[in-house]
Amino acid sequence: MNRSQRSASVAWFLTAVFFFYQYMLRSAPAVMMPQLSEAFGLSLAGTASLIGLFYYGYSVFSLVAGAALDRLGARAVIPVGALVVGCGSFLFGLGSLTSANPGRLLQGVGGAFAFVGSVYIVGRSFPPSRAATLIGAAQMFGMAGGSAGQFLVGPLIAGGVRWNVFWIAMGIAGCLIALVLFLLLPRESVANQRSGSMRSAIHSVEIVFRNPQSILCGMIAGLLFLPTTIFDMMWGVRFLQEAHGFDYGAAVVRSATVPFGWIIGSPVLGWLTDRLGRRKPVIFGGACATAACLAWILYGPPEVLPPYVLGLITGFSSGTAMIPYTVIKEANPPNLSGTAAGVINFLNLTLTAVLGPVFGWFLQTASGGAPPELQHYQLTFQPLLLGVGVALLLTLGLKETGAAARMPVQLPEVA
Repeated sequence: MNRSQRSASVAWFLTAVFFFYQYMLRSAPAVMMPQLSEAFGLSLAGTASLIGLFYYGYSVFSLVAGAALDRLGARAVIPVGALVVGCGSFLFGLGSLTSANPGRLLQGVGGAFAFVGSVYIVGRSFPPSRAATLIGAAQMFGMAGGSAGQFLVGPLIAGGVRWNVFWIAMGIAGCLIALVLFLLLPRESVANQRSGSMRSAIHSVEIVFRNPQSILCGMIAGLLFLPTTIFDMMWGVRFLQEAHGFDYGAAVVRSATVPFGWIIGSPVLGWLTDRLGRRKPVIFGGACATAACLAWILYGPPEVLPPYVLGLITGFSSGTAMIPYTVIKEANPPNLSGTAAGVINFLNLTLTAVLGPVFGWFLQTASGGAPPELQHYQLTFQPLLLGVGVALLLTLGLKETGAAARMPVQLPEVA
């Protein structure tokens, strides 16, 4: 491994660690919903709206992150994102709704620079034959953080650690991560950085948005991601407690198996699509498995399958939502890899930002303000099944960008 390869590997790894941290903060509220509702005096829908502010900041600033990375490079941009997440976590932990709202928003604003930065580094520094594998591996770090946000934070809260102490500690951690990123991310050569005006950055975003394949990628990723971002990470613990009678500890562990399944599925499915040289079959197969698992979670008896198996399979199969991140990079100009990653993150997370509070309101309305029961959860979250079905149909319209599709056809020799 030469020096440039080592530098690229270090940059990718550090950004993946940042993504782990960001994702832990994204998922942690799921295990402290009652504490947050009591501390801020909010209803179920109000607490869901507060948590969902993360996705508003994340989706919008994904566009900013992508354009900034294409022009300034990773070292000048990614540490700033980590610092903003740390500040947002500190504000959230102050215990006031006045500071919690901008704090949660800032967590999303800074968090956008983590995964977009990772995709940018992959597109800039690694061969296309490894793109899906490395993007999937980066998502593995993220979902490991998502699992830690439930599996590790849940027992801390249950053991008596105050919720605000956790958030203030994570704020300090974010500042330290920003410092490490700034010190250790390698400098990029001036030739790899592109100067330009705001108009030039907007033009780059327009190029990606005008590509119909970009819109398809964003919609497919978003629809496949919703069962994880909304159902599991916002409502998974309460669903298991209120709909199936699990105690808090068991509900936390079972809910955490979904992001743990992502930890396995994201790199494995990324490797598989690189190995096959085709993207669409893996997306389609993973979406079918996700739909089957989601249907069983909502309507099947939980005691039939062994514990944790259904959550693991759900997370594993829904890891296919990361493959469109590779497709959008391959379907757009190579010098816009950061912008392309920002656009798909924007489209993906906008769905969560918009629909998260809607599902919270619908659940509260369906239950009439009383603690929700199984039928209320089924009625509220059955549209997620329809969304996965729509993703399957959209996949049919996606152009294959894998290496096998780009290989020239070998015509038989004429004797």
